[in-house]
Amino acid sequence: MSRLRVVNLALPKTGTTTLTDALRHAGLTVADWRIRAGQSTRDDIPRMHVGKIIYEDYFATGDPLARLDEFDVINEMSAVREDRSLWPQTDWGVLSAIQKCHPGVKFILTMRDPEKTADSMMRWNNLGKRRLPSADIPGLPRGFGRTEDQLARWLSAHYAFCHHVFDGAKNFMSYDIEDPDAQAKISAYLGVDLPWWGQSNVGKPAAKATS
Repeated sequence: MSRLRVVNLALPKTGTTTLTDALRHAGLTVADWRIRAGQSTRDDIPRMHVGKIIYEDYFATGDPLARLDEFDVINEMSAVREDRSLWPQTDWGVLSAIQKCHPGVKFILTMRDPEKTADSMMRWNNLGKRRLPSADIPGLPRGFGRTEDQLARWLSAHYAFCHHVFDGAKNFMSYDIEDPDAQAKISAYLGVDLPWWGQSNVGKPAAKATS
């Protein structure tokens, strides 16, 4: 039986932390956004963004997961700040290389209502108000993403992209985080029992309207 490898194609604020926690409760090792201290036996990737590791290895070896072999799951691959804008989940070159180098990989797409996600992005630290509009992002060029409508359009387009490129593929599934059957669907797709399912990394509450 081949090893289970999972790659999430999700964008930020779509329930990725919940998936990370659920899969860790199931006994899987998960790389989520950044490699934290103690998560790897290697000395060259701790504290690095997962997206940077993926791109370095993709261009150096052709295998985007070359130094991530310790991890069963690659989740939240993107990283955006002043000096970098990395979005492997939007890059077909990277995704096809993962599929070629790891034929048994299972892709998953965590989805959330675009309008709700855009609202959450606007309230999450400086993600929606500064970092996204200041970066060059596939489908969201610099200067765009300053409004919830623009962010929602970008999110919807990413969902459409993933469903288009993986249309009919048996190694792809998507789910809505508000689907009451999400836990059972993910468990059946991955072939693992998920003993925990909930809501992690809850964002700031929406500001109350003032009269």
